[in-house]
Amino acid sequence: MQFRETAYAKINLALHVRRRRDDGYHELETLFAFVDGGDELTVETADTDSFYICGEFGDGLSNGSDNLVLQVLAVMRQLAADKGALIPPLSITLEKRLPVAAGIGGGSADAGAMIRMLDAHFLHNGNQGELVAATHSLGADVGACIISETRIGTGLGWELAEPVTNDLQGAAVLLVNPRIPLSTGPVFKAWDGVDRGPLPEGSVREAALSGRNDLETPALTLCPEIGSVLASLRATQPILARMSGSGATCFALYETIEQRDAAQREIPGMWWTLSGRLR
Repeated sequence: MQFRETAYAKINLALHVRRRRDDGYHELETLFAFVDGGDELTVETADTDSFYICGEFGDGLSNGSDNLVLQVLAVMRQLAADKGALIPPLSITLEKRLPVAAGIGGGSADAGAMIRMLDAHFLHNGNQGELVAATHSLGADVGACIISETRIGTGLGWELAEPVTNDLQGAAVLLVNPRIPLSTGPVFKAWDGVDRGPLPEGSVREAALSGRNDLETPALTLCPEIGSVLASLRATQPILARMSGSGATCFALYETIEQRDAAQREIPGMWWTLSGRLR
């Protein structure tokens, strides 16, 4: 049997960095959203486990035990065993369509897709809260990526609020990355440490428009090309243009598909783009 699942690109409509915790991490308040496109995972039952990575951004990625997809497989096999279920040997193919170290989920999106697929076809659990709790040690964004719906994240990001009324669902969105990887650690290190206040209340649209990304300024010091991307997007008159996560991917929201597609045609061809809708 063969199964397929999309690892939906994650964006942070807003990302507020709050106090520094005793463990050295920072409290976050973020508004997660997801695009209806991303990496693709294909799984087939097989005689032995195997893992193959292909796609535009697959070169150089490890297909060993340090890859989150295989870490998910190990955690989910243990969870299945605890419930008297079995996940058989699998042949796994990951088509890497999203840039790496780009602020749009990356490995966490792949992990979330793998968890959804294994649960749907082998565990038959369906309890998203249990899956989030069982796998949050794999990464702060993994829980949100399991659900892949607009949610508010707090704490380190994996503590998710109840579903919100999403008045941006279906909005036309364009992602742009200057093809420059940007690791999260250095961006946090470059942040000035100033708590600029909580995520705004209100609808998803109101919170997004009134919010901010506190990592945008430090990311710009490390990758000035982000400024060029934002300037290009803002010149297309979107509802909102902002950097996602720790960058360097930026997004723009539009009122219509036609406006988004016209904007995409204006983006320099050397940059990576993805057009879609918000889930």
